[in-house]
Amino acid sequence: MAATAASCLFLACSAPADDAEAPPTPVEAVAPSGERSTAVWMVSEAMHAPESAFLHTESDSLFVSLIDGDPAERDGTGHIARLTPDGEVLDATWVTGLNAPKGLRAHDGTLWVADLDEVIAIDIERAEITSRLTVDGAIFLNDLATGPDGTVYVSDTNGFRIFAVKDGTASVFAEGEVVESPNGLLVDGGRLLVGSMRQAADPESAPGRLFALDLATGEKTVLSSEPIGTIDGVEIDGRGGYILTNVLEGQVVHVSPSGAVRVLMSFGDDVAADHAYDRERQRVIVPHLFQNKVGAYDVSGFLQ
Repeated sequence: MAATAASCLFLACSAPADDAEAPPTPVEAVAPSGERSTAVWMVSEAMHAPESAFLHTESDSLFVSLIDGDPAERDGTGHIARLTPDGEVLDATWVTGLNAPKGLRAHDGTLWVADLDEVIAIDIERAEITSRLTVDGAIFLNDLATGPDGTVYVSDTNGFRIFAVKDGTASVFAEGEVVESPNGLLVDGGRLLVGSMRQAADPESAPGRLFALDLATGEKTVLSSEPIGTIDGVEIDGRGGYILTNVLEGQVVHVSPSGAVRVLMSFGDDVAADHAYDRERQRVIVPHLFQNKVGAYDVSGFLQ
């Protein structure tokens, strides 16, 4: 099989991070209008290949998954950092013993992590791993989402599948052409939002767009009016629209309720991985994966 966009993206993570401990260089975001915005805060302290950011309001925490090694190897160097929503590092090695952790979500006091071919559960209060489920047949588990009943949905980007994990068992929720090349996931009511990654070898069947799958029927609804690229993070904006990251192009993208696609900001050469959205402060929190830093950006003026 030809190398996918996801494979190409994460192979770049294996480059050494010589300046991971250096003071962070401010990242400037530029809107298509020419409006410029620097980060509200930026942290590089111990941020070794940050892939996903997740804001957990119940514990007033920002969790960041850190690959910190080869993105495709079971090397045990991956870990989760715990920060405040304002970027203060509380514990850079809050939970260790992971391999190449990526997507994060939480449900009922448990933080769920996608890690290569495993779905890992962490008790947030105790900061302890409580279970590790190996998903048979998984190739590259990437992002995950949690449903109101506790079901965990996890994307297998290179396997062209989405798995559902419930009561310690994984099953295929959807697979094949209908899921395109799935990455970013989010449960929104009775739908699973899916951001796919454009595949250069087959852009017609995997154009890189936002769509929804009905959780009960599997029916697919395309939500973006045009292809976006290599979608990583998916969040709702609280106004009926969606905020996405286009990872390889280094962009934060908005999709309106009608499907209109608009680039909110671009980061130049800095990639934009799986973000969190702080709706209260109207900030997008972006892991700059290859630059070993995480930044928060005020988007209040961009969403008018």
